[in-house]
Amino acid sequence: MFKREAEGDSSMTISAQVIDTIVEWIDDNLHQPLRIEEIARHAGYSKWHLQRLFMQYKGESLGRYIRERKLLLAARDLRESDARVYDICLRYGFDSQQTFTRIFTRTFNQPPGAYRKENHSQTH
Repeated sequence: MFKREAEGDSSMTISAQVIDTIVEWIDDNLHQPLRIEEIARHAGYSKWHLQRLFMQYKGESLGRYIRERKLLLAARDLRESDARVYDICLRYGFDSQQTFTRIFTRTFNQPPGAYRKENHSQTH
């Protein structure tokens, strides 16, 4: 899927193009469960090779990239919507509200509820 799409432009290496295509696809699919094994299968690479390529071209692990993108969208939802924290954690595929809260707190230095109180938009 990704390899064929990336073969057009010779100014970038095929691997860099594949990674850029994968990043675009991930960003378009953050509202669904994303498993590295599935992404690798669609890309036509082994899980291990894809993760090495991703680290080489993006400087971070594929899993970390996905998690951070989902957390940024969850933070946006906390700021801009009245959706329950539980619903937001499910929307971005976290296993439980406890897991979401732990990871969110580690990333933003405060739990989701406190983050919302401090940053919630008053426009809706």
